[in-house]
Amino acid sequence: MADLFVALPPVTAYGAVLFGKNSNRPASEVQDVIYVPAKDHEDGDKVKCTYIEVDQVTHTHAVILSKPAWMWGAEMGANEKGVAIGNAPVWTKLNGQQDLDKKLLGTDIVRLSLERASTAREAVDVISSLLESPGQGGPCTDESDKEGWCFHNSFLIADGTEAWVVESARTLWAAERISDGFRNVSNELSIRTKMDLTSPGLIDQAKALGLYSEDKGPFDFKAMLCARSESEISSVNNTSVRYRRGHELLEKAAASGALSYQDFFSILRDEDGGICMMDGGFITAGSQVSVLLPASSCSPCVHWFTGTPNPATSIYKPFFFGPGAEVGDVTLSPPEEAGAEPGKRGHALYRSHQRLCSLMESQEEKGHMVLAQLRELEKKCCEDVDEIIANYDEASFPKLKQIFKHLASMEINFYL
Repeated sequence: MADLFVALPPVTAYGAVLFGKNSNRPASEVQDVIYVPAKDHEDGDKVKCTYIEVDQVTHTHAVILSKPAWMWGAEMGANEKGVAIGNAPVWTKLNGQQDLDKKLLGTDIVRLSLERASTAREAVDVISSLLESPGQGGPCTDESDKEGWCFHNSFLIADGTEAWVVESARTLWAAERISDGFRNVSNELSIRTKMDLTSPGLIDQAKALGLYSEDKGPFDFKAMLCARSESEISSVNNTSVRYRRGHELLEKAAASGALSYQDFFSILRDEDGGICMMDGGFITAGSQVSVLLPASSCSPCVHWFTGTPNPATSIYKPFFFGPGAEVGDVTLSPPEEAGAEPGKRGHALYRSHQRLCSLMESQEEKGHMVLAQLRELEKKCCEDVDEIIANYDEASFPKLKQIFKHLASMEINFYL
């Protein structure tokens, strides 16, 4: 499950494109935040994704990723070129037993695209190529009771100038460009008749599958391929409720004409509308907000990650790409835990945060006091980042290259 958001000028502050996502995953999962440096590769190299190998490219960009610890792919992330991408599960009329065939997970496609694309538009090409071959498929969790949990994917992609939504049904896909205003995506197809790019022969293939004929009017991607009726969508994890709630919150925040990344923090912390999920079998396992600036900007992009479940009881920590940048190891699950039973995993920050969750239940007043102190730390960090964005000087980068690592370590100390 997922809720994704994007906002573009003229409704945003700093003239930035804002990207945000809550990653809602099975409650037993731990989500790591990792940094992978840029790297050159030899001709003929392969890259092992979650289930299969694919051809490697000659150069991969540096990326920061928020990813379930057990898989290779990422729920969301950003790269050094100022591109941010996240995916959301969708269910279509083409879902079937073949989805269990181990190919690329949507999360693999997110990571491969971030490693390979220098712009949002390039990422659309990478994603569409991977959807067509080798294609998407395979169990999307390692929980034994959810072995058949498979789905198709939608993707939200953004850089400092534009955003794209790419939605898929097996190898079929459609893409819509967003150039201004705002847009949100939840767990349902959302592209209708405005399709700026499509898979080759999309309409002819839909006809061949018996999904479309001219007498139905203009080709509507969602209407033709969505597996569920509107009422069914509403009953599955409150998808329509979350989508409408997200749109309303974006609209309200954008009314000021200066929608900020702090507004995205608030939206992603919304528990009343279900955007922040903490009940049942799925929780918000990680959260990301990115401030994306055009390549011509003198200021750097900044990417905020929680690295812990439930953004309502977590804080966002910033990351900047540049020489010597790193996130440290407190958000990296130990390799020996890869095969551990669900519930017996967790990096240092995750395990420390669990103490706060327990405290909120056993000593609520004390727990809220700790959370208030953490939020004050986040607020001060936001003030510093605002100053950095407004008056960036490359000479100051050495102070920023370990800021995520520093804040994560400070956060752990609050939980001791």
